[in-house]
Amino acid sequence: MPQTSTCLWFDNQAREAADFYVALFPNSRITAVTHYGPGAPMPEGSVLTVTFELDGRSYTGLNGGPVFKLSPAVSIVVHCRTQDEVDHYWNALSAVPQAEQCGWVCDRFGVSWQIVPEQLFDLLQDPDAARRQRVMSALMGMKKLDLRALQAAAR
Repeated sequence: MPQTSTCLWFDNQAREAADFYVALFPNSRITAVTHYGPGAPMPEGSVLTVTFELDGRSYTGLNGGPVFKLSPAVSIVVHCRTQDEVDHYWNALSAVPQAEQCGWVCDRFGVSWQIVPEQLFDLLQDPDAARRQRVMSALMGMKKLDLRALQAAAR
């Protein structure tokens, strides 16, 4: 079966973003960098693509200029085991914490992320509809997700 990967379109910050992400996530690395050649729409020698892995998952950052913008319609989900992990990734990735909502953050490069405790998925699949609704109501009022508060809402 063919594999898939994600390509993120940047104006001209693909290498800076990849360096940041690789430093932030464990077991991550840059695997390839390509450059624009003569006659390209960007300066010759500037970075065209950066291929990188975040904990074994492949991504490509493409410097394509200002034609397209990243959007929260597509986001990368960070599955966190603990509240400490939620706090760490939220603080590292959120460019404007007061503007965030429901665990979604936008980083300084325009990439959207969802910083989510793994336990949330179980809470939202609970067989008790009233319990699921209490969790969802609590979640909708949060900026950074608070695992203890979500668990309390479920109870």
